[in-house]
Amino acid sequence: MSKRDPFLDVVRVLAIVLVVFQHWLVPVLGWNGTELTAGNAYATPGWWVLTWIGQVMPLVFFAGGAANTLSLRAHRGRGGSDRDWLSSRVHRLAIPMLPLIAVWLVVPHLLSTLGVPTQPLNMGSGVVGQLLWFMAVYLAAILVTPWMIKAQERYGLRVFAVLAGAAVLVDILRFADLPMVGFVNAAFVWLAVHQLGFHYAKNPPSMRAAAAMAIAGFGATALMVGFGPYPLSMVGMPGAPVSNAGPPTTCLITLGIGQIGLVLLARPLIRSLVAKPAAAQVLTWVGVRSMSLYLWHMSAMVAVAGVWTIGLGYSTPEPGSLLWFAMLPLWIGSAAAVLYGLLRAFGRFEAHAPGPLVVQPPALQVMLGTAAIAVGTLGIAATGFAPGDSLLSTGATIWGGVVLSGLLAVRYRLPSVSVVRNA
Repeated sequence: MSKRDPFLDVVRVLAIVLVVFQHWLVPVLGWNGTELTAGNAYATPGWWVLTWIGQVMPLVFFAGGAANTLSLRAHRGRGGSDRDWLSSRVHRLAIPMLPLIAVWLVVPHLLSTLGVPTQPLNMGSGVVGQLLWFMAVYLAAILVTPWMIKAQERYGLRVFAVLAGAAVLVDILRFADLPMVGFVNAAFVWLAVHQLGFHYAKNPPSMRAAAAMAIAGFGATALMVGFGPYPLSMVGMPGAPVSNAGPPTTCLITLGIGQIGLVLLARPLIRSLVAKPAAAQVLTWVGVRSMSLYLWHMSAMVAVAGVWTIGLGYSTPEPGSLLWFAMLPLWIGSAAAVLYGLLRAFGRFEAHAPGPLVVQPPALQVMLGTAAIAVGTLGIAATGFAPGDSLLSTGATIWGGVVLSGLLAVRYRLPSVSVVRNA
């Protein structure tokens, strides 16, 4: 198998596009002149079924796992070290975050001085920061990829079985009155799906196996929500006592198996479509900006929501009503237009990111730097970009500094390290 698999590129891009569309689809906003309220369209009776397709984070981690395997395999084939691969991979992921962090450290303070009410400003700043949870977990998955690949080569699917079993055990403890334990599944659940990507990269399943995965995955998910403590929706719902997504439950593993089976069944069709020049051109343009697309899509929605609600007094019609469907194209179109402008301005940081340096930092420094970036992004996800008394007093400023420090450690050899080595 070659370094790149067009099928994986399509899966990753389509999954991120679906994430964007879902995030734009679900807000139910209301404005009373002083306070912004936000609901979820998936709370509409029967709409939970849409989340079984719309919750595509399992596909993102599956495609990422397969792509990481192919990339590392090709890098090793050229005589490169795991350290150099990690440095290059993390650097390319982290660079697009810097302009987002820089902009959102300033924008809330600017809008606050212009008189934007605090409550909606805090809400918008929070949802933009929350997106970075994915970057933190995915960076952690990349960090352990070389070791997890070795485990895959030695033990095969037993590694996935252990991770999935650990996720089940965490769920048991979580539902036994230890809710905070559930956050451990942010590692077990997503690493399990990431591990399935390794299996695909080594031995792509047959069409019969793909069909079995789809049936078994969705069937197991149905049994778990039908007879277990798991909610029907695969995304978090306002006011719900339990969420399958925050933190993730084992349902997202079984759902991921079902979704992976479906896209594998469509693999011949996907590959034939990608072979067309127009489709390949679009895929290339979006593919080199995929992380920027993810990072900036909520900024676009927040901008549109601010203008529509605070500026024009707009409130979302009842989801599913004729008026809601009539307004949906205008709502989605407005957010897409703003996002396109943001990608033109900031997508270049990802599309034209500088290549790796000739002299790479030591392996331990690269690993510690990667861990620092993950911790910093997780900190921003937890605190958001809400303005404080001053720019330097916000949590996002502190965590942004951690991200920048980690990136510098990943990319540049520290002088002290060079001195020690030359001593």
